[in-house]
Amino acid sequence: MLTRDKNTVSRHKQVDNPFGQKSAIMKVFAVVFGALFSLACAQFPGGRILESPDAALCASRVIHERTPDGKGYMFSWREPSLRGVEEDWLGGRNYCRKRCMDLVSLETSVENEWIKQRIVKDKVKYIWTSGRLCDFKGCERADLQPISVNGWFWTAVLQKLAPTTDRRQNDWSSTGGISKPQPDNREAQQGGATENCLAVLNNFYKDGVNWHDVACHHRKPFVCEENEDLLKYIRYSNPHLKI
Repeated sequence: MLTRDKNTVSRHKQVDNPFGQKSAIMKVFAVVFGALFSLACAQFPGGRILESPDAALCASRVIHERTPDGKGYMFSWREPSLRGVEEDWLGGRNYCRKRCMDLVSLETSVENEWIKQRIVKDKVKYIWTSGRLCDFKGCERADLQPISVNGWFWTAVLQKLAPTTDRRQNDWSSTGGISKPQPDNREAQQGGATENCLAVLNNFYKDGVNWHDVACHHRKPFVCEENEDLLKYIRYSNPHLKI
């Protein structure tokens, strides 16, 4: 069963102390444009950046379904303007973030199963999630070692995943392209890119619908999930818009 790990990729002292008595909105601003800026620079060499939300796009964002708790989701393959369009991991994140959303983070078993049901129902081969391996500058902390076991996190919410060895707390597949349990970094072992992003594959290896580590440059459909921090920031900075 998947549960929310209370540990985050950033140390609690580093997250809490700098804010002091600042307002909740200022905390959101710092998270969106402070911590994520440095994280983005580390993750995306070559000039690509993690995009900021766009007020107009946030106001007109498309929601295909909402969960009982009210959170909205957009499925790229259901959106007419995205029909046939697939993005690499960063491209998917940026499409979502411009609309006050982010790639989906499967933080609970309920959400994980809910998303998997829609993948199966819509006959989608695979999707991107916000999951990523913390293998860039700043990830040398002892509690993240070894990175392949303790270094995975949901980037959209800066939430650390349970160790990959704890199979009760995650949904990693038992097999993959080289018949090894996921994550296996198969592509790098075969002379290719590091598999440092997390995708959900639909029975791709006759293994059911499960998590796989995949090189981030591959293009896939994606699911956007409303991001409350981005929504709060845009509502605060654009009070005239109905968002």
